[in-house]
Amino acid sequence: MTDANMPQLSEASQDHKLDAYIGRVLREQRQAQSLTIADVAERAELSRGMVSRIENGQVSCSLETLHRLTNTLGITLSNLFRNYDIPEGGAQLVKAGEGLEVVRRGTKRGHTYHLLAYDQGPRKLVEPLLITMDDASEIFPTFTHPGTEFIYMLEGKLEYRHGRHTYLLEPGDSLTFKGEIPHGPEHLIEVPIRFLAIINYSDQD
Repeated sequence: MTDANMPQLSEASQDHKLDAYIGRVLREQRQAQSLTIADVAERAELSRGMVSRIENGQVSCSLETLHRLTNTLGITLSNLFRNYDIPEGGAQLVKAGEGLEVVRRGTKRGHTYHLLAYDQGPRKLVEPLLITMDDASEIFPTFTHPGTEFIYMLEGKLEYRHGRHTYLLEPGDSLTFKGEIPHGPEHLIEVPIRFLAIINYSDQD
């Protein structure tokens, strides 16, 4: 096999993938409407054999033929192709209670961090944490880090310091701030406390 043949094989493979996709969607739409191949063929003014070959990805149909079929089935061309060639994706699922527990500077009794996502690449872009506190007597150090931090309160009540200011946070409240400025819990008013802390590093060089 020569290099000159490779692009042709690739294009043929791509064409077959498209034909198979079109056929599958048309067949699913026909079956969802309880129509037979004969029904569709008659309404689209095509032969039964042609409709069958299209549904099985055995033939590439013209735009005119495709337009007849989609009109017959009551779907648009944009809807026909909406799921074609979608990236596979790779979402990361962390089930309730399964976040990785991590240790941070100043964390002692009654204070836990659960990391809810783990960056796989060489550069950390975001760090979502579920933070739990249940010891009202704990004294916290101040924290600094690159990026922007977003806090969303889930349970409890606390005063949170950022620079010279303190903020009262209750369930449903949110706080966003630059991580380079010293920050951290100032006073735990009502425990247990749970909040989400999401640190975005993407604006860093």
